[in-house]
Amino acid sequence: MTRSTPRTVLHRAAGSFAAAGLLAAASLAGAAAPAQAADTPVFTLGGPAETALHPYPESGKPKSSTVGITLYNPSEDEENGGFGGDFTLTFDLSGVAGVADVKFDGESSPDCKVTGTKAVCEDWGIWPGLQGAADLVVTAADGSENGDTGTIKVTGQADGATFTPFTTRLTVGGPDLVMERLPLKSELTPGAKQQAPITFANRGTRDADGVLLTLRYSRGLDIPQRYSNCEYTVDDPDLPDFGWTTALCSVEGAFEAGATYTLATPLTLEATERAYYDTFLYGIHENSAAQRTALRAGAPFERGTGGVLKAVPAKKGAAARSADLDPYDNQQEADFRTENTADFVAYGDQVAGTEGSFVNADIGFRNEGPAWIGHIRSGEDVATVDFTVPQGASVATKPERCRAVTADGQYREDQNTPAPRYFCNTSMTVRDGAGLDLRFELRIDKAMVGASGAVTVRNTFLKNPKLPFDPKPANNTAYLVLNGEGDGDGSDSGGATEGGDGGSGEPSTPPTSAPDPAESPSGTSGSTTSGGSSSGTAGGSGGGGGLASTGSIALIASGTAAAALAAGLVLFTAARRRAARHS
Repeated sequence: MTRSTPRTVLHRAAGSFAAAGLLAAASLAGAAAPAQAADTPVFTLGGPAETALHPYPESGKPKSSTVGITLYNPSEDEENGGFGGDFTLTFDLSGVAGVADVKFDGESSPDCKVTGTKAVCEDWGIWPGLQGAADLVVTAADGSENGDTGTIKVTGQADGATFTPFTTRLTVGGPDLVMERLPLKSELTPGAKQQAPITFANRGTRDADGVLLTLRYSRGLDIPQRYSNCEYTVDDPDLPDFGWTTALCSVEGAFEAGATYTLATPLTLEATERAYYDTFLYGIHENSAAQRTALRAGAPFERGTGGVLKAVPAKKGAAARSADLDPYDNQQEADFRTENTADFVAYGDQVAGTEGSFVNADIGFRNEGPAWIGHIRSGEDVATVDFTVPQGASVATKPERCRAVTADGQYREDQNTPAPRYFCNTSMTVRDGAGLDLRFELRIDKAMVGASGAVTVRNTFLKNPKLPFDPKPANNTAYLVLNGEGDGDGSDSGGATEGGDGGSGEPSTPPTSAPDPAESPSGTSGSTTSGGSSSGTAGGSGGGGGLASTGSIALIASGTAAAALAAGLVLFTAARRRAARHS
């Protein structure tokens, strides 16, 4: 069973496109790790390649920025791959003398001290994966000037481990690209189109040398234009995700500090026949190879073949590149609700066996559309397959996502012995044409002719079973039949759907993509065990996390940098590390 909690959503987001900037920085920092003995772990120090500082003000206090230093442990062993020893990080600050003042965040970096042009942090424990090491709070130094720049070098030391060093650059001043929010309609109908005249401003102290427009929209939306200066990628339809389309558009020019720009031709945003709940994210960054690499996140992109996407021409010459002064206002987002439906059709199975034998039964449902259903914001499961075990049989093995309950659907502590009923949740997405395929292995305890158990796809709330988007509830139920009269003659494998207000009333049969019970003969175990996973979901269900309900976020990727989400992950892992140290 798949669960979405704030913690799991945060982890998923950080592992996807939302954390691309943080992960890319870490990978770039460790590209030249030296060869080591097999038993000596090598940890990679990372962080942002460059950070822009707000110029020192004529009056008042300088505005600070944060540089998050990370540690990456490449071990894939979550339980035993951690490093359980003390380690020290040393920061050489001599390169930013006169450029920046540096101190440490007291909450995320409690054991760090600055002495002159050197800082030392002491800590314990490096867990598998990416984690926060320290947060530097940096401000422009008094007397510094726009364009002043310098570097900070970070090294690590521990008995029995090696650290790949990392260098980050601080620069006073820079562009500050700000994406303006579009007045888009949020209540739509399939086929509805609206213009999206992307508008952005540079509110920084220096010009931006070219911009990278980032567009990301979920499965129910489309932007028909495919520009030649844009590259596009679409999520693999066989992967359990939101079906994102991502466009990265390189727009040339020097974009002046203090000026505002609008695309020469507005984009067209369309709600397709698949639309239901959808999200559109649009952001602006200064164009650079590092930025493009981070936003690509390793996905394959294909260049468009249409015209060139242009913004209002810049008036100045080429500008020097620099980091963005405030990366938190580079992106906007819009949510849409389209008046649409999705027909969830349950399918059952028909199997036969002698008393004491084991048989495999394949059940589940398909979304026959037209809409895809995705709870992008909440991360909640879309639906539940509710399976009642036929009389005379018991479940030997079940899909991992399914949980045993009592006959009346109540909580059951025991998940290891056979139960009379099972609930199997989808994930937060079910695409059109996809669904949930489940294989149960049953033991025939008593040979009974025509015993059947209901297979129902319903809302996740037992007391409110109706699917709000499904206009045909009559085909939400099919049956698993044991030793039926039609066994062996190729008859359909589901009982007639129950009566109700809608639906065809036709028997519900397994889709052609469902596993063939004949492939696993009687007496063999099914494709899953009590500790295994269910059969494939054809891209309709699976992992993935929801977006935050409010506030600006960065790109989520195929699932990824939301600086806020990434920072949350860093704070969480740092807290876990400190707790382990002092326990």
